Amino acid sequence: MKTRYDLPCNIAQTLNIIGDRWTLLIVHELLIGQTNFNDIKLNLPGLSANLLSARLKSLEDAGLVASTLYSAHPPRYAYSLTESGKALEPVFNAMILWGSEHLDICYKEIVDAKTGDKVELGYYSKNTGERSEAIQIRAIQKGAAQ
Repeated sequence: MKTRYDLPCNIAQTLNIIGDRWTLLIVHELLIGQTNFNDIKLNLPGLSANLLSARLKSLEDAGLVASTLYSAHPPRYAYSLTESGKALEPVFNAMILWGSEHLDICYKEIVDAKTGDKVELGYYSKNTGERSEAIQIRAIQKGAAQ
């Protein structure tokens, strides 16, 4: 992972890991169940094999992707998301929700599986489980326990 942003910011540091071109689309392919290199490449026209290989290696180095050798000759790997990689799913869902509200041409929406009703994002207290009506972002002091 090459550092592009040397800022004490969660967004900047996350972009250092997943902010390169094609990276989020590769993670999305893994989220929807594509595990084979060739299938990922086929689903992302315009992405070269060399770049896909480099991005997968970078994601593996960052701990978001794991590879498993399934054929020795020639060597072929299956790719999967680690728990850390799977934890990106709500980020993708937020992007789908944003797109369904703000894109002129919308390709996906998120609905309740039982009712078919559109859903929205919500924030909940980790302590009480209650929905938070107002949130704030605050800095964490260096060296403070999390």
